[in-house]
Amino acid sequence: MRSSLEIGFTLDRRWHWMRGEMETSKRPALLAVARALSEAGVLYAVIGGVALQIHVQEPRTTLDIDIAVARRDALPAAALLAAGLVHTGTFEHSVDWRAEDGTPIQFSDDAALHDALTRTIEITLDDVPVRVLAKTDLLHEKLRAGADAARRRSKRLQDLADAERLLEEEPRLAATLSADERRLLGR
Repeated sequence: MRSSLEIGFTLDRRWHWMRGEMETSKRPALLAVARALSEAGVLYAVIGGVALQIHVQEPRTTLDIDIAVARRDALPAAALLAAGLVHTGTFEHSVDWRAEDGTPIQFSDDAALHDALTRTIEITLDDVPVRVLAKTDLLHEKLRAGADAARRRSKRLQDLADAERLLEEEPRLAATLSADERRLLGR
């Protein structure tokens, strides 16, 4: 049986194909970043849509790769450049890069995720270890993002839908919800 991450890569290829573009996926970009960060000893976790692809049976596609790091200033810029990535900007909450295939990669050092970086799971993709935010931490991160009024409504709704998807697949996670999180979900 194919993993949900592999299904996510298939969705990537189909999305590009439907747009009349070369069929590609985020696999090479994810591998390049994971190698560079692991070899440099950087504490990190894949978060966002790619993490969701790993944790659910029926993944959705996403255009970018979001990565939480303990410290943005610890990013191994030389290793990322050597892996074919290009730095595209530094912003208040992120440092943005782009892979050779155009995949956007966003690094964030959000203090709310620091503890979660010590509770990651590790998957192996083409013999490369990839650190991923644990399912419970991803749930709470999706709910936090879904409650952030500064974000676009469509993004907030997607994050809440992602949280519901995690809860549908693993109902026991509902026991970890705070009262505010329950209200946010209408539970």
